Amino acid sequence: MSQRRAGIIFLKINGNIYDAKGNFSYNLGKPKRESIVGADKVHGYKEMPQPAFIEGEITDSSTLDLTKLIATDDATITLELSNGKVIVLRNAWFSAEGTAQTEEANIAVRFEGASAEEVR
Repeated sequence: MSQRRAGIIFLKINGNIYDAKGNFSYNLGKPKRESIVGADKVHGYKEMPQPAFIEGEITDSSTLDLTKLIATDDATITLELSNGKVIVLRNAWFSAEGTAQTEEANIAVRFEGASAEEVR
């Protein structure tokens, strides 16, 4: 039995749906492990915090307020995936340049926060 694993996605910011475009990435914000290497052997590892994030591109429209988008703070960002998972990033802020491009009306977006969760 085949199942759709990828493809159609939905991006919501505080419950409002945006036109998601292209490939999105996300990170749940769990600590990143890095090896501690000595001159004699691997001594173990350290854990460093990293921000949770959801990033990708959206399509601009006449109703999209770029100034308001860039000012996004303390927001709930949800990314609904084709495989049934929903990534939820709470208390998030906009963390990109805010550059809009005219050829395909795309805007790179990145939202960061302290942690995210994967809902099935």
